[in-house]
Amino acid sequence: MKLVTFVDASGQQRIGSVLDDLESVGDLRAGAEALWNRSPGCFDTMLALIQGGADATAQAQEIAAAINQGRAPSARVPLEGLRLKAPVPRPEQMRDFLAFELHFKQARAEALRIRAASFADPVAATAQLKDTEEFKIPPIWYEQPVYYKGNRFSVIGPEDDVVWPRYSKKLDFELELGAFVGTAGKNIAKDKARDHIFGYCIFNDMSARDAQYREYPARLGPAKGKDFDTGNIMGPWLVTADEVGDPYDLTMIVRVNGEEWGRGNSGSMFHKFEDMIAHVSQDETLHAGEFLGSGTVGNGCGLEHNRWIKPGDVIELEISKLGILSNRVISELSLSQ
Repeated sequence: MKLVTFVDASGQQRIGSVLDDLESVGDLRAGAEALWNRSPGCFDTMLALIQGGADATAQAQEIAAAINQGRAPSARVPLEGLRLKAPVPRPEQMRDFLAFELHFKQARAEALRIRAASFADPVAATAQLKDTEEFKIPPIWYEQPVYYKGNRFSVIGPEDDVVWPRYSKKLDFELELGAFVGTAGKNIAKDKARDHIFGYCIFNDMSARDAQYREYPARLGPAKGKDFDTGNIMGPWLVTADEVGDPYDLTMIVRVNGEEWGRGNSGSMFHKFEDMIAHVSQDETLHAGEFLGSGTVGNGCGLEHNRWIKPGDVIELEISKLGILSNRVISELSLSQ
């Protein structure tokens, strides 16, 4: 299923399934009321559906099938013009990893180039700095998945505007694959970890690069480099794991104003979601509704190629089987006009 959170005509948030025609959405709560004269609480929000487990998912599949067959016509809503929210507007928790080696290498190389350019002799500075700890990939990155916890209150969805943080002059996008945990667990074995994934979506982890680099020396991870309203973008829908199939064979593309800036493939992840789940769940309960980001795919951000977005640009992220996530970047000045 392709699951969405949307806003109905009365302004209320609802959840639904994109129907087979790809032109309409089945309102799950309305479908349950039409078919069963009741609406289980698992259809109140996407989190409730995820946390409802296999039984709730099976009920959602039954309702979507019935709407597809025309047995609950009142629950069918045209997709065109429908305001979609992030599939899970407020995840239980957000962890974002750094799983793609190519991105890490290219980002470090570009950071080195920028630093060296500030010296009188950039060539000599490059030779001097390239083997320092700051610009090498640390051994621990290869030993275990590394991550930071993101701001679950700053999540927005498809077509929402990204508001440029006032303190930054270099804002960047990051093309990532996201996964939602469907089944809670603790000390989860790697070979059982895939069973704990509910589904996948596109994730754009916006980054204020200048703020991010100022914070790095403090060694406490990103803060204002990542934490600003509208900085975490998810959508357009949450695709259940059974429909995605192999999550490590997905083409990932980013376009800015219609021009392709980069592409990669989810199969190049050094650490897979199974590694992440096994690592995080060591002596810690992983809860249904938590979000795991893959980190940026190689060639999936502007930093890697020293190309920078500006206010007014439209960022379009595409992942095969998961759709297209599009957002416009605006400044605070745009909000007052």
